[in-house]
Amino acid sequence: MDYLDHLEAEAIYILREVAGQFEKPALLFSGGKDSITLVHLAKKAFRPGKFPFPLVHIDTGHNFPETIEYRDWLVEQTGEKLIVGYVQDSIDAGKVVEQRGKNASRNALQTVTLLDTIEKNGFDACIGGARRDEEKARAKERIFSVRDEFGQWDPKRQRPELWNIFNGKIQRGENVRVFPISNWTELDVWNYIKRENIALPSIYFSHERDVVFRNGQWMAADPVLLIDDQDIVEHKSVRFRTVGDMTCTAAVDSVAVELDDIIAEIKASTVSERGARLDDKVSEAAMEERKKQGYF
Repeated sequence: MDYLDHLEAEAIYILREVAGQFEKPALLFSGGKDSITLVHLAKKAFRPGKFPFPLVHIDTGHNFPETIEYRDWLVEQTGEKLIVGYVQDSIDAGKVVEQRGKNASRNALQTVTLLDTIEKNGFDACIGGARRDEEKARAKERIFSVRDEFGQWDPKRQRPELWNIFNGKIQRGENVRVFPISNWTELDVWNYIKRENIALPSIYFSHERDVVFRNGQWMAADPVLLIDDQDIVEHKSVRFRTVGDMTCTAAVDSVAVELDDIIAEIKASTVSERGARLDDKVSEAAMEERKKQGYF
């Protein structure tokens, strides 16, 4: 067994632990490479049977079209159930107030929609694709991460996970976020995608598109960015290292059209993939504050 086999075996073990310990789990699906990898691992864990959980996507309404297209294709290919929570519904219901201005984003609003979706469906565990190498708040979170009845995370209230023994016992109203690929790195994910020949949305590969320079980053030139006369739109060869809301996910200059090219780029990079996420730059502790409020 090589190191990818060990990572795969650990992730499959965790997915089966979720199925065994919880009554109504769900797999949070963003359309990004990490959640796509989780779906592939779930196939290995539970096929030829159906997944013991649905896929759940929180749709901001500002997703990349390529991501939504891929999501719908994957659901059709796997035959698994998809539940979609819409941020627009939370806005229409008056539960959240949409940001205004040039740098407005719906990314933070997802938390309310996510918590409402969890409550509506009675989910007691939500599987996510977060990894410890991504960001310092995620680095200190356990694989089984307990959230209180308000969906909030308390970094000081974490359980020991000695010898890969995971305690999923919770009180009524609480839920657990589970991260099966927590110990993987970005490079591990890409090497696994290459080995397993996993299909991905096209935006992960170099392509030509109109972009606008905002806050030191190249952003996809789309009406949701509220482009005005002060913005200069350029046509460049780019790709996206991470996939999220269009308003907070930046592109990187790239000519990588093959997996080997992407892997070579990552090996040479000195910046984390989260360096292309503007939502992490709101403050030094932006991710931790969002997680405390119930974020993914």
